[in-house]
Amino acid sequence: MEWLTAPFEVTFVQRALWAGILVSAICALAGTWVVLRGMAFLGDAMSHGLLPGVAVAALLGGNLMVGALVSAAVMTAGVTALGRTPRLSQDTGIGLLFVGMLSLGVIIVSRSQSFAVDLTGFLFGDVLAVRASDLMTLGAALVLALAVAVAGHRAFLALAFDPCKARTLGLRPRLAHAALLGLLAVAIVASFHIVGTLLVLGLLIAPPAAALPWARSVRAAMLLAAALGAVATFGGLLLSWHLGTAAGATVAALAVGLFFLSHLASGVRHRRRARRERAPGSAATHTPSAPAVPIPSPTPAVSAPANRPIET
Repeated sequence: MEWLTAPFEVTFVQRALWAGILVSAICALAGTWVVLRGMAFLGDAMSHGLLPGVAVAALLGGNLMVGALVSAAVMTAGVTALGRTPRLSQDTGIGLLFVGMLSLGVIIVSRSQSFAVDLTGFLFGDVLAVRASDLMTLGAALVLALAVAVAGHRAFLALAFDPCKARTLGLRPRLAHAALLGLLAVAIVASFHIVGTLLVLGLLIAPPAAALPWARSVRAAMLLAAALGAVATFGGLLLSWHLGTAAGATVAALAVGLFFLSHLASGVRHRRRARRERAPGSAATHTPSAPAVPIPSPTPAVSAPANRPIET
């Protein structure tokens, strides 16, 4: 048991664990919608689009979180504006913003004498350097993200199913999309200084994607994703302590590993269920099952397993 508990007797590892748990909860709220709507590329673009604001804040000696928030606001406004351009696909607009913001950030950072150190910290973060004030900031971000997720749940759900139907229901899909981008920005800004922009997608996408095959509702997927993110944080910090590896990268790698294990187990369960239903004399061969209501599928499709009813 000492092997399991010894790392977490150290104060900075305890803070890292709490930070990872808070980040996992924030990312679960935003990441579930990111996976359902197939917005992973947008998440990646927004995480890297923070660099100009962070670079300017670093050069001026200001707060990096404020700089990241300004860049996130610019990215959100840009994506929303370009999404209304009929002759430009959304992916094209996101890609242009991604390259433009990242290039601008690298140009600004290159003016600093500590270019390599600053860029490394931005890309990979330092989960073991979390301070008590960072935990308070993450707690505030979690409250904000939870408020947005609860207030916009109905609109987000309708938007994921059918934007046209959401408009007929009076849910204002454009405003809902902008709010969802804001929720994504909160998750990324709150997380980038903990695990870095290159690794933030590990907690933003992997736990929700691992949770979807086992969840009967979007809310259940969020709760399970938060739990899986916490498990990845605990296991990643433990392995990092004993193996001497980078903590943030180990956490993100373990989150991705949990995703593959989840979908492997889901596939095995689905095949066993299919064999039971095809077996002679089984109830499924005589009684047709009621059609399931699927969780809205992203593009490419990520959906809940067949024959499982979904509650919304």
